[in-house]
Amino acid sequence: QELPEMVLLKFFRPENTAVPARPTPEQLSNLIKTSLHYPESFSHSFHQKSLCLVPVTLLLSNCSQAVVDVMIDLRHKTTSPEALEIHGSFTWLGQTQYKLQLKSQEVYSLQLKACFVHTGVYNLGTPRVFAKLVDQVTLFETSQQNSMPALIIINNI
Repeated sequence: QELPEMVLLKFFRPENTAVPARPTPEQLSNLIKTSLHYPESFSHSFHQKSLCLVPVTLLLSNCSQAVVDVMIDLRHKTTSPEALEIHGSFTWLGQTQYKLQLKSQEVYSLQLKACFVHTGVYNLGTPRVFAKLVDQVTLFETSQQNSMPALIIINNI
């Protein structure tokens, strides 16, 4: 009785199957675009009420096609002496950290309140935004590129 002939098996992968490339650090730092919306100047009577509260909207836009985990930290303070001379210190009222998830191309609006105790020019551009792809196994989110300073003028009436 004859043994069946041995045939070598050939494994091949079709050329058009793209292996997803790992995003570069630069791509990861541009997942979320942020913009602050607030009045250019705000008038308040500090004699009647010592705290001036200004509503600020932080707009977060997911620029990627993927679902992204986002963390917002409002506790960051500008500590450089030059910045403090030009822009006084102010406080974000309420919750200081937010964690959320944005779907592909989703835009999310976060309502914040800035609290001022003096007149002056302030930089509202202090929120730090971190993001990571949901399916990415990493311990740390990537810091998102910060926009230009967001200056507001607080006046006394």
